[in-house]
Amino acid sequence: MNFASDNTGPVHPNVLAALTAANTGYALPYGGDDLTARAVEEVRDVFEAPDAAVFFVSLGTAANSLILATLSKPWETVFCHTLAHIHEDECNAPEFYSGGTKLTLVPGQGAKMTAETLRHSILAQETRGIHGPQRGPVSLTQATERGTIYSLKEIQDISTTAQEFDLPLHMDGARFANALQSLGCSAAEMTWKSGVDAVTFGGTKNGLMAVEAVIFFDPKHALEFEFRRKRGAHLFSKHRFLAAQIQSYLTEDLWLSMAKSSNDACSRLVQGLHKISDVQINFEPQANIIFAHWSRAAHQRLHAAGAQYYVLEGDYTAGPADELLPARLVTDWSATPENVDKFLNILRG
Repeated sequence: MNFASDNTGPVHPNVLAALTAANTGYALPYGGDDLTARAVEEVRDVFEAPDAAVFFVSLGTAANSLILATLSKPWETVFCHTLAHIHEDECNAPEFYSGGTKLTLVPGQGAKMTAETLRHSILAQETRGIHGPQRGPVSLTQATERGTIYSLKEIQDISTTAQEFDLPLHMDGARFANALQSLGCSAAEMTWKSGVDAVTFGGTKNGLMAVEAVIFFDPKHALEFEFRRKRGAHLFSKHRFLAAQIQSYLTEDLWLSMAKSSNDACSRLVQGLHKISDVQINFEPQANIIFAHWSRAAHQRLHAAGAQYYVLEGDYTAGPADELLPARLVTDWSATPENVDKFLNILRG
């Protein structure tokens, strides 16, 4: 009953087997190996983007920060939602790697900005000439930090607004596969066909050991990104072990089947939670993340039984038994129906 994070889940056995297979003989370092070349082509095929510039790094924070640094200048600002991952969970890394680019936080319900709120935030910048920040990239978190998803129409509308001001659009896809499975569309449809210029194609939260793909649909950004990746200490020497993970990830659509497993487990949890009268669900989950409230007594039962998840506020060990405390549940590819049902049964009491 581990629903603390999809980061806590195991690496898929196929990925471990691919790493073992790659650990044979010698290969050129820094991405000069044949395995990396093949993995890059396979990513391009998935995104239907034969000219895209594709790079591998080990961390989502590195991918997001280096992309945004490439797309912006130090005197510009990145527009992102108030609950965007790049704002909440990356310790100012985007600002650090860009040399000072700031973040402008855009409001919106359900952890999503809209074309209208984005427009309002864009118009509020470049009002002080040389004294204020200049307009820079727009960044979306897909799926969002609250488990909601931007529809294709929402992405397209935001892209239209960004293009009106000649601003590039970045998608933070740490949970890209979960969002894609939920929408039932293709990778191309959720990215460049909807106006996205660059994407972090996440894998670590979806059964990989440590790799994220960086994709620029316009290859003009390739050389600058290569310099920034090297200068930022994120160019792996034994690069084939990143590529091996990506290749395994894409083989026979393993990435989609793992995302479907985690989404299905989340749906099972949500259906059960809706049937428990004293549980309040904060956002209707669309991927693999749930935010909900239930009683301190129920939190105590669950933790005593070994359940692992985050209680976001308050001390669940002491206080009124009926006080509702907020929790976050995240399912991963390895979550089983049996563990979901066990969790729900304990929560019911």
